[in-house]
Amino acid sequence: MEITNTPALLWFVGAYGVIMILMGIYFSRKISNSEDFILAGKGLGTVVLTGTLLATWTGSGSISGGETSMAFSYGIIPALLMMIPTLVGIAILYLIAPKIRAFGKYTVSGILEEKYGQTARMIASIIIILAFVGIVSYQMTGLGFILNLTTGISVETGTIIGAVMIIFLATIGGLRSVAPTDALSAFLAIAALFITLPTIIVIAGGWDTITSNVPAEHLTATSTLSNAQLLGFLLPSLFLLLGDQNMYQRLASSSGDKSSKKAQIGWLIGMILISPSISFIAFASRSMFPDIDPGMALMATTVVMPTAVGGILLAAATAFIVTTGNSYLLSAATNVTYDIVGKYIKKDASDRELLKMTKLFIVILGVFAYILISFFPTVLEVQMYAYTVYGAGFTPALLAVFFWKRVNVAGGVSSMVAGVLTTLIWEIPLAKPFELNSVIVALPVAVVVLIVVTLITPNSKKTTKL
Repeated sequence: MEITNTPALLWFVGAYGVIMILMGIYFSRKISNSEDFILAGKGLGTVVLTGTLLATWTGSGSISGGETSMAFSYGIIPALLMMIPTLVGIAILYLIAPKIRAFGKYTVSGILEEKYGQTARMIASIIIILAFVGIVSYQMTGLGFILNLTTGISVETGTIIGAVMIIFLATIGGLRSVAPTDALSAFLAIAALFITLPTIIVIAGGWDTITSNVPAEHLTATSTLSNAQLLGFLLPSLFLLLGDQNMYQRLASSSGDKSSKKAQIGWLIGMILISPSISFIAFASRSMFPDIDPGMALMATTVVMPTAVGGILLAAATAFIVTTGNSYLLSAATNVTYDIVGKYIKKDASDRELLKMTKLFIVILGVFAYILISFFPTVLEVQMYAYTVYGAGFTPALLAVFFWKRVNVAGGVSSMVAGVLTTLIWEIPLAKPFELNSVIVALPVAVVVLIVVTLITPNSKKTTKL
């Protein structure tokens, strides 16, 4: 089956885009200081917090990469396994959420400074910027896929439009406007996926027809992947989530520990509903559209469904992509402003000046994100790179702050440097030997360096604020 452009779907995408812009403008009027812009005034209730956690985590990484690309390229079981790291990560964050709120920092780098000092804060900021710009870049491409489907314009042109929209929404209102639009996006997406799943299975000819049209290995546990290769796809998302500044900022933005705990339970339940639905829809798409880009698998189904159903799904996908993009862009810009410029260059900047700088860096980093995507052949490739840079270079040292009192400055800083350098060397000059994602090597290196260096160096007198 071939994909035919369906311009009528553009009305749904356009309508939702207008709603998001109007909501962004409305909530931006409530911003009076940096805390409003970055942490939504620490007033997010359970429903909005649940929605923003869901929408931020389920962006183009799931819609175009993650479960979608795994189901299309390797089969249904590897795709379903992609949900496990997320559920484990949410459970661990549930345990440490009160400590995250207690720190009261705008950035995770600020938490690391409490334990490891200013050097760690600078290194962490660089890691976050490298990773988050990569994550933003494939959100832009995801929107390019959507506009290609609906209008026939090239993915490249659609990516430019996506970049402009993501940058604009991140700039006007920060988390104060992003969080409510996230919540609306999340609940719309759950409804759309539940309507789409049974519909696409029927249109594809039923489960037996679907399984007969895909390669036989797509029905096995690991498909053509070795166990090590499969693990290389599962670990990055777990270690990104465990240290994800976006999630930490959202938990810190809650109105209290009770709201935070309820929202995390809602997030867990939401992912149990969303992730398998995406996997099965993309798997059905593999049966119907075997020759398309894997990143388009979910969105391709919209052109064969009733217009209303396809339009709602496409609008929901657009929402997930845009909200994830502007969230990670906002978070990265916050690091540049508070951890680099405000810390070392313009130490006497007023709150208003810091707010203006954050908005400026949103635009600058957004342009970098657009440039970066041209260096990666698929969404899944850049997703694994970005997740590993963050997960291996950042998360072991961060988790040690919460779980290992003995860890010291030398161990934390060495671990971050080792994780990032190993990732970059494995991905760029070595070009992924044995077709293994870099996390298989970089994460163990980061953990071993953390433990060994800590144990062979004097214990730091620096205490952690818990």
